[in-house]
Amino acid sequence: MTGVPTRTLLLWCPDWPVLAAEIVDGVPAIGPVAVLHANRVVACSERARAEGVRRGLRKREAQGRCPQLTVVDHDPGRDARAFEPVVAAVEEVAAGVEVVRPGACALAARGPSRYLGGEEPAAERLVEHVAQTCAVESQVGIADGVFAAGLAARVGQVVPAGGTPGFLAGLPVEALGRPALADLLRRLGVRTLGDFAALPAGDVLARFGFDGALAHRLAAGRDHRPLAVRQPPADLAVTADHDEPIDRVDAAAFAARALAERLHDRLAAHGLACTRLGIEGVTAHGQELHRVWRHDGLLTAAAIADRVRWQLDGWLSGSTGRPGARPARPTAGIIRLRLVPDGVLAQAGLQPGLWGEVGEERERAHRALSRVQGILGPEAVVTAVLGGGRSPADQVRLVPWGDERLPARPGEPTWPGQDARPAPVEPAGSGAAVGSGAAVGSGVPPWPGRLPPPAPAVVLPAPLAATVYDAVGAPVGVSARLQVSAAPARLVVGTARPVDIVGWAGPWPVDERWWAPAEARRRARFQVCLADGNALLLAVEAGQWLVEAIYD
Repeated sequence: MTGVPTRTLLLWCPDWPVLAAEIVDGVPAIGPVAVLHANRVVACSERARAEGVRRGLRKREAQGRCPQLTVVDHDPGRDARAFEPVVAAVEEVAAGVEVVRPGACALAARGPSRYLGGEEPAAERLVEHVAQTCAVESQVGIADGVFAAGLAARVGQVVPAGGTPGFLAGLPVEALGRPALADLLRRLGVRTLGDFAALPAGDVLARFGFDGALAHRLAAGRDHRPLAVRQPPADLAVTADHDEPIDRVDAAAFAARALAERLHDRLAAHGLACTRLGIEGVTAHGQELHRVWRHDGLLTAAAIADRVRWQLDGWLSGSTGRPGARPARPTAGIIRLRLVPDGVLAQAGLQPGLWGEVGEERERAHRALSRVQGILGPEAVVTAVLGGGRSPADQVRLVPWGDERLPARPGEPTWPGQDARPAPVEPAGSGAAVGSGAAVGSGVPPWPGRLPPPAPAVVLPAPLAATVYDAVGAPVGVSARLQVSAAPARLVVGTARPVDIVGWAGPWPVDERWWAPAEARRRARFQVCLADGNALLLAVEAGQWLVEAIYD
């Protein structure tokens, strides 16, 4: 522990979680906004506070005080990402910045105060620079130590050198940020930091433990650690300016390879590898283009070049390669190309294979598949990613080889009231029910209404229209109460010949998004065994029978 606290300047952005939600997600911070974690308010906007919303309130109580309240989930990652430009702006004025938390950063006050003409001019310069660079309002506090500087920033005060104990003495014990300790101190009659600091250190340690002793030091104006300054990140991006605008794919491929090799060499010089690549372009007419490519693994120079070429091809040809999606072609050729390694990691951080490097077979397969992509495009090689959902088609997502393998739907179960309202499941009068959607073998329950195992062998890309008849030749229907009009006896798919049904199970109902009429979907599924030996998964929706999948 340090004996003399460092003279510290701390920049604080009020209501930062709310501002981060506005910067990243576009939530208007000028309105009543509350950020919730574990169903309690952790931050709120000024407009929400004017309506009576406070930190610690439950969601229902906060909405009761402010019915027009906009609720945002707490996301520490979002707060940190949005705060990075603010820290970078501070580093443009002064070096040696420590990020205390998203929304607050600190640095030693001596350097900025010396070359900016004093502590108050330094504080004003930082606030002005952050406002001009990031369009973010902030306040600065200067005191002896990070803790006192943070409290001084709340009121925008510069505490004179040596005056920190007096500044802290009149503040309530709640300023320590330890609710349980503050409640206990108040019940003991200790209401201010000055009263707490006056207690003997040995008695505080014996009564409140190590955390209480640490809080006692802070109340007395003695920090427990020095500033942990961060090193400014190296500028790893590479840029290429072109006198002649690039408007042909072959010229774009040549520029992509040269720039990719430069980026790979720069990363290698720092012992890094890229996992997420940002591609930025500026046209001769000033139009700005941007796209981020994610990769499940490390991007080699060739892989970087391929992705840049694919993206330039998509921009210049006005197509992303995905069916039905053709964005507008840029009005002019590209004169500036920039590659930004948005995600990097140390190359030494990869787990090597048993005999040294990563498995040779995996690398050979990776090179072969990447080569096919380089020839035919990124959508030519896809892999399946399993996720959540109620139908076989919902549970599988095809992603291009090398892209980040994230499921389209969360794999965790969605409970009633969140995404579906499951109806009671009862098998029809004939045929044995194979299952009712309960979990089998795994400890994680599936989505309500999800089909039980085994999974179908073939999932049709587009369901086939079908008709189901009973024994007397009348069409079989399912009522709103899941009553089957008669036992299924014969199936006709399209214009094919009828096939007898020798066994069936169902219905298993699914009622999705019932609260949104435009997106609501209600259907029931059946499993049928046919006389020709095939087994099918059928669904009936709005009176229409469909063949969704085929069992092996």
